[in-house]
Formats: sequence, C-alpha cells, structure tokens
Amino acid sequence: MKLSLSVLLVFGLSSVAVAVPESNYSGQEQRKIKALSQDEIDGYLTGKGMGLAKSAELNNFPGPKHVMELFQELSLSKSQIEETKKIYEAMKGKAIEYGQLLIRKEEEIEGLFSKGAVSPQILERVLSESAEIKSKLRGAHLMAHIEQKAVLTKHQTRLYDTLRGYVGGHSMQEGHRLHH
Repeated sequence: MKLSLSVLLVFGLSSVAVAVPESNYSGQEQRKIKALSQDEIDGYLTGKGMGLAKSAELNNFPGPKHVMELFQELSLSKSQIEETKKIYEAMKGKAIEYGQLLIRKEEEIEGLFSKGAVSPQILERVLSESAEIKSKLRGAHLMAHIEQKAVLTKHQTRLYDTLRGYVGGHSMQEGHRLHH
C-alpha cells in the first residue's frame, strides 16, 4: 500500500511539474502584425469606430453613422440628412487615413522587434508617433459626435439614446429631468 501511494504521489507530482499553462497569445505568433487581430486591422482600414468614441456615444452625443441608420425614426429633415452625411464622410475619410498610418506604425514596431533592431530610444520615438496617430484617430471619431449633436434637436438626441438602448445612463437622466 505504501509503495502504490508513493508511486501515485511521484507520478502525480511529475505531471504537475511538467504541466505548463498555454499562453493566451498562443497562435497569435502567426499574425503579420502580432499586436493586432485581423478584425482590428480591417476596422482601422475601413474607418470603423471600434469603441473610440464611446465616451461621446454614451454621454448624449450621437454618432453620425447610427443617426443615419435611424433617420426615419428620428424624423430627420433633408438638411439634417445632408449634414449628417457630410459629417460621416469627413470622419470616415480621416479615420481611414489615420488607421492606415497606425497600421504602418504597428508594422514598424513589429519589424523592430522581429529583426532585433529595437532600442529604448527608438522604441520611445516610435511609440510616441503611434500615440499621436491614435490620438488623432480617436479625435476624428469624437469630433464627429460633437458635430452631430449640433445638427439634432434635443428631442432627437433623447430619442436617439432611447432607440440605442441607453436607458440607464446620463443621457436618459438628463431627459428625465426635462420632463419633471
């Protein structure tokens, strides 16, 4: 009995010692740009919002893409539709431009590490450039929300929040105060 317990204990411990947890990054080493998924790359290249304007969207500043999707429910006038299209197209153009630049910067970072040609000074410079591009990208999305809010009436903005399902947030509280 002691022998079989000892054997089990030894085999049990050896299997624990050999077990190495798989990384959450497993499989990502095959990516061209390891830091970005294909969905992220596609989003940057097509000007998608990707949550970059969430601060605006969830605080009573509607986004032009979703305003266009809801144009009938919001009873947009022809001039509001035209202005919303202009805002959206300008934002999308900037977002695609900055998205392309951001991808190139990520490719540069990838290259520095894959070639072993990275130093703290080079990395600091490239990261600073990347952060500036990402800031401009996010700014393009956020600015579109500011511009869009100016096109809508207060009623349309409240209705937008309701239609988008933002019933528990700041915007609905603001709407609630207007009724009391």
